Amino acid sequence: MKSQALPGFFVICTFRGLAACGLVKQLNVRNQGGASTMSEALLILTNLPGLAEAEALARDLVERKFAACVNILPVVQSVYRWQGMVKQANEVTLLIKTAANRYAELEAAIKAAHPYALPEIVAIPIAAGLPAYLNWITAETQKDVNV
Repeated sequence: MKSQALPGFFVICTFRGLAACGLVKQLNVRNQGGASTMSEALLILTNLPGLAEAEALARDLVERKFAACVNILPVVQSVYRWQGMVKQANEVTLLIKTAANRYAELEAAIKAAHPYALPEIVAIPIAAGLPAYLNWITAETQKDVNV
């Protein structure tokens, strides 16, 4: 797995609904005391062997509304154990922002497009964040309703 070093990083987002989403859906779940505890947004991590694969997957996830935004980070160095051996490889990391209710579809899309036999797909709940941004994630990942 060889990859070129990447200067900087790339961001692919849908901006259409950022200003318009307002308070479409309150993402903060309130406990009995009224304090904000957890949003419905997730941060998904995955690594790919190169920039071309990362860009293609990022664009596909955003276009299909499985993700509101995908950050493509520069090359990272991964050290891991695979099939009994310690290996090292350059990879491109994707930081994928989505709503929890789209996770299953997003995971399936990553698995279908991913070149690795066992892709890293890790979901991290977003415990807190700017409410307007969290609302935007939900608004941009809602399924289109065919009328």
